[in-house]
Amino acid sequence: MQTGSVSVTEPSLRPSRSRSPRSSRRSTRSGVFLQGKAITPGLGLGPAGRVEELPLPDITERYSAIGPEAENVRLDEAIARAFHQIEKMRDRLVGLPEEGREEIASLLTVYERMLGPSRLVRQVRGRIADEGLCAEAAVSEVTQELALQVSRMAQAVARENNTQEADANLRLAGEFEEIGRRLVRNLTGISYRAFSSLPPGSVLVAEQLRPADIAMIDPARVAAVVTQGGGGADHTAILLRALDIPAILAVPNLMAQVQEGEMVVVDGHLGTVTLSPNETELRLATEAAQREVKEKRAFGRLKRLPAQLQSGEDIELSANLELPAELPMLMRNGAKGIGLLRSEFLFGEREDLPDEDGQTEAYRAIVQAMDGRPVTIRVLDWGGEKGRACMRRLGLAEQVADGDNPALGLRGVRLLLRVPDVLETQFAAILRAAAPEEGVAIGPVRVLLPMVTSSDEIVDAREIYDRVARRLKRKGHQLPDPLPPLGIMVETPAAALTVDTLAKHADFMALGTNDLTMYTLAVDRADSMVADRYSPLHPGVLRLIEAAADSALRARRPISVCGEMASDPRVVGLLIGLGLRSFSMNSASLPRVKRLIRTLTLEDCDQLRRQVMLENDPLVIRDLVRQFAT
Repeated sequence: MQTGSVSVTEPSLRPSRSRSPRSSRRSTRSGVFLQGKAITPGLGLGPAGRVEELPLPDITERYSAIGPEAENVRLDEAIARAFHQIEKMRDRLVGLPEEGREEIASLLTVYERMLGPSRLVRQVRGRIADEGLCAEAAVSEVTQELALQVSRMAQAVARENNTQEADANLRLAGEFEEIGRRLVRNLTGISYRAFSSLPPGSVLVAEQLRPADIAMIDPARVAAVVTQGGGGADHTAILLRALDIPAILAVPNLMAQVQEGEMVVVDGHLGTVTLSPNETELRLATEAAQREVKEKRAFGRLKRLPAQLQSGEDIELSANLELPAELPMLMRNGAKGIGLLRSEFLFGEREDLPDEDGQTEAYRAIVQAMDGRPVTIRVLDWGGEKGRACMRRLGLAEQVADGDNPALGLRGVRLLLRVPDVLETQFAAILRAAAPEEGVAIGPVRVLLPMVTSSDEIVDAREIYDRVARRLKRKGHQLPDPLPPLGIMVETPAAALTVDTLAKHADFMALGTNDLTMYTLAVDRADSMVADRYSPLHPGVLRLIEAAADSALRARRPISVCGEMASDPRVVGLLIGLGLRSFSMNSASLPRVKRLIRTLTLEDCDQLRRQVMLENDPLVIRDLVRQFAT
């Protein structure tokens, strides 16, 4: 039954069967280049398979002609159908790579929660009952309003340079929109189509791909994906990366330029799309793609080999983790552990602070997923310019810094010591998650304090840490013995120059080179006026890193690098020369860093260090590093 007045169109996604009006000119067109946002590195080439998206039906009458009770029946039927569709998508996951399967499955779980007894569904029923709306109008209005609310929140936190939180809110907005579209299509009888009719080896070209569409893509049949919309932080991008399909999103005016069936070369490294390449371009792209296939096979073998210099020294390579959904990619790339688990994901999308049991469950799931590998969990790193909107929403408004220099205000451990309840809850959850369990592999867990600048902050935090441990023991909780090590982030010149003193109270150190560079050079790389002055290879930064490494070695304290410097293989060679032996990076960088490490000797790295530390010009240093091991 349908009510309200709607304009019903054809199915929403369908492979195009018609040529572009310009198809008659194909033979005269060659080498058209388009630029977009590179999402998944890799080369893919093949004939374009255009997937057209038709608009949702227009809802021309908002009010119901059959009454609230009947509208709720229609809504229940649409929800039931959506659950059935999601279940069919889950069935399709069996044939996908494990990392893609787990990532998509977690997103489908989010959709199921939204369709359950959620705020969204309650508000839709309220509009039907209180305003007399038809079900599709109520769904459309509520989901659009919820998406708009979190989009505005994303804009607010983006202005504070908290890109992680902004990206999370944008993804949540997309989830509301997707559920709204699905329910409206179910209410109006518009079905979805899969991509099974695309010829094998096609480059899938679309105006927009929804996250749920990715579940219907067979990576074995699609050479690459290019879309006109989307961005690097949305769920579609995350899912494409999980499936390891070469992909480029946000290509302006894409659909008006790509013709059905024409040859397309997709370079997921540079973010370029070549339409109708000439013979030479096509040959070079084919050869490069073949080399890349061999390289990926080599990376697969490399995963099982140790990260060891040719001179015999072992190098520890771990991965940074922003979201649990990234775990499959981390494991695929051979990480020996999680060197930095950013715990902010537990706080960013909530309307209240996460409780101890909820945090314990989240940390334990990650620790167990690592199957005995070490995990370092950084406690909440908010304050200053980070997380200000969320802090207000979570009742921490008094701690939000509104001064002229928020980066120099309350943040990191300074903030947590002002709100000890938050820190105590997080400490308790981590300690419980680190406890051994019979029959379950629990690897070593470490706890990391952010933005430490002086010893008293470590002393105060450790006092809380020990007090929480005693409380848990009195309650009968089993805890690790000894307790997980408590370490610190070294992110300021003050910390780097006093590692010898801080080491008396901290069990280990992690160099956060992003913030260390910012505070050393007084440069915000998000500020376009001075971004060109931001250089981790500035002599001042390198001398601080060397001083910190030397002090940690003398104090017999482990020290690692977990900033972006660890993601560049040649920079890692320099850092090894400076005395570092442990690195944590984005998981995609692990294979290339390991490959270069296995070609180097300690003498190579020390020679680079000697050359670099004699220079005073960051540009000269950059060139020396670029030429290293080429």
